Amino acid sequence: MNATATSYFHRGGEHPLLGKTIAEHFLSVVERFPDREAVVSLPQQRRLTYRELSDSIDRLARGLAGLGFSRGDRIGIWSTNNIEWLLVQMATARIGVILVNINPAYRLQEMSFALQQSRLQGLFVIPRFRSSDYVGMLLELIPELQQEGPEIASKTFPSLARIFLFDPANTKTTDSPAPGFTPWQDLISAAETLSQVELQQLTAALDRDDVINIQYTSGTTGFPKAVMLTHHNILNNAWFSAQSMHFDEHDRLAVPVPFYHCFGMVLANLLCFSVGACVVIGSEHFDAKRVLEAIVLEHCSAIHGVPTMFIEILEHEDFASRDLSCLRTGIMAGAPCPPELMTRVIKDMHCNEILIGYGETEASPLTHLTTRDDSFERRIETVGHNLPHQEVKIIDTDSGATVALGEVGEICFRGYHVMRGYYNEPEKTAQAIDQAGWLLSGDLGTMDAEGYLRITGRRKEMIIRGGENIYPREIEDFLFSHPRVAAVAVFGVPDERLGEQVVAWIQLHSGESANETEIRAFCKDKIAHFKIPKYIHFVEEFPMTITGKMQKFKMREMMQDYLQQASTTNNQPD
Repeated sequence: MNATATSYFHRGGEHPLLGKTIAEHFLSVVERFPDREAVVSLPQQRRLTYRELSDSIDRLARGLAGLGFSRGDRIGIWSTNNIEWLLVQMATARIGVILVNINPAYRLQEMSFALQQSRLQGLFVIPRFRSSDYVGMLLELIPELQQEGPEIASKTFPSLARIFLFDPANTKTTDSPAPGFTPWQDLISAAETLSQVELQQLTAALDRDDVINIQYTSGTTGFPKAVMLTHHNILNNAWFSAQSMHFDEHDRLAVPVPFYHCFGMVLANLLCFSVGACVVIGSEHFDAKRVLEAIVLEHCSAIHGVPTMFIEILEHEDFASRDLSCLRTGIMAGAPCPPELMTRVIKDMHCNEILIGYGETEASPLTHLTTRDDSFERRIETVGHNLPHQEVKIIDTDSGATVALGEVGEICFRGYHVMRGYYNEPEKTAQAIDQAGWLLSGDLGTMDAEGYLRITGRRKEMIIRGGENIYPREIEDFLFSHPRVAAVAVFGVPDERLGEQVVAWIQLHSGESANETEIRAFCKDKIAHFKIPKYIHFVEEFPMTITGKMQKFKMREMMQDYLQQASTTNNQPD
């Protein structure tokens, strides 16, 4: 490891990069730990050992190949968390099919965009979940499903040939709501058309640099882009993350994050499968009560999540009655972690080795991680240093030059983990990755001499008030230290005189109350006057993505509408 006077840092590694495809590495893990539990799904009341998981993956892979899917084809999955999601993830990798992850919260317009943009040839879907009627939406989008099947001839989506329907509660059912849906069992039956030897030949022909996954960015700032990731990208990211966590075959990970997101698919599922650990599914969709139950019932040693998930778990009425002493570690990522939250996770949840992670989908996704040996201060003030075999630098947002240590600039990444690009969007790819191979994150931060990174906010979220640069993260961390504040989001809104004004949306702990005057008094003389929020708004909940990220662009739009209405009302004649 070496650092200079400028904000650049490169890490070598004690271990070389893995040079295998996902399937090759997974088979070596199965050979080492055939009888260890690989996955437990409490909602489905099912458990699979590594041998059983491997056999199920191979049957599904042979079925897909038997129906004509091959290397480079694209198959989507539109589902909540379940064992079948894992099988599809690993079976597509087994034969080189590109898995396209689709947000289960999508509705008609968003699903239509995903089908068109990714040019799917196949799709896995569950019948419904809560208010989402997936079958009904597909029948509306693709009326041809009502006609003869199982192969589809859609005018709107000409690439789409098959839609596979499965019910996580009973995959053996053969019922189909329309001829155009292929039941899960019919797909499994197609495995008989391909031998195990032929499957091995398909796997042997794959290359570690093949694109194997398309992930849509979470859309916190606009319409999502399709990120192309390779075997080499995500397998190494998962494995090196596991090494940083000191994770092995004895660990059991409670997974509340959605599988469709990089956090779930790579840093949970693939991370566990890369070392022989066990994936524990407590519920189809995040539920704090079910997470607590899963940790206790399955003696989980680790838990992943975004800060809002940890907050909900800590605030749940059952929390105090649960013995979580089995917990040891985990990763908190996806959003900044306030110091008070970290303290509670370590003390009250017994996660003494909890790590703070940072990255983005375009980087497979993890770029930075604290270590269990880092001081408490480093774990709350930084996101650690970059993972092995990765480079990071911080550049001036105007000139592009690398800034001096300690100066704020845009964070950039280079290495094995950088995406292949955005699918079918070469111009946006060129905007994100420069000619030297650096991925521009859009995040602002500073670096110290040992490569530790501090995030100050999104480049687009930086507030400029009267010429002062204000970083929301700093104000959020401060407000979170108020004993009644459970969560906070700080952002800017336009102001005719000063350019922008600071807004704070605050969620209080259950049963607590506060007012604007009290919050401003808390800020006075503790942070600069220009950082004290002009507008303070108390909320019961925040606009969120399904992965638990706050959607500040929606808050900003809502706040601007509110201020506009208030201004109009105040200007009305008496």
